Amino acid sequence: MKYFIFSLFLITNCYALNSSTYLSGKKIYETACISCHGEDGNADVDLKFVVKPRSLRSSILNMEQNYQIIKYGARHWGASSDMMPAFVSVYDEKKLQAISYYIQTKFNPNSEQRVEELYEKSDKFSKEQYPKMMKLGEKIYKRNCCWCHGPNAKGDGKATRNPKKTFYPYNLNKTLLTDKQMFLYAKYGGKYWGTSKTDMPSWKRKYDDFALKSVILYIEETFN
Repeated sequence: MKYFIFSLFLITNCYALNSSTYLSGKKIYETACISCHGEDGNADVDLKFVVKPRSLRSSILNMEQNYQIIKYGARHWGASSDMMPAFVSVYDEKKLQAISYYIQTKFNPNSEQRVEELYEKSDKFSKEQYPKMMKLGEKIYKRNCCWCHGPNAKGDGKATRNPKKTFYPYNLNKTLLTDKQMFLYAKYGGKYWGTSKTDMPSWKRKYDDFALKSVILYIEETFN
């Protein structure tokens, strides 16, 4: 299971609720981000994209994860496209932190609370059940997930080889999502978390929490 300790964690308290940081991030957002993500963060813009930007208001990501995406770009974290570029060579550390702070504060301040509340409502299972879950997770992954994400979870499944190249699944070996986030993403689907398409469907009608958490456990233990 993933536990991320990013540099942003260490400095968050130093600039939280800092108006100058907020205004700095706002200025950069309006310069570099607004054309794709829109003034209100919903990505409802006229530009045509192969992969439309996500709505920042519905994103499952927390501030630290936003920071990493902004800094290194989406492809670094498993995306199949370069639509979200890396800004590490454009802005210094302080400005990168300011952008992520502004985005989280302005558009999605309760993302972590939302994740925790949804996860707390899900069924819980003990470590004694892990062997059974691993077997079930492998079975479901190979039956359903492999088609898009590929046998080794690199985002190169058979569905990506269609002539029009219309599927862009993530390389799960690189994802920065936690196990909780991965479970909720699989349960509710990508559109619930801000994507414009339903390429990543909601699996909650087909599988219960035990089955979905089994898949996530299998992915975490096998590919991460």
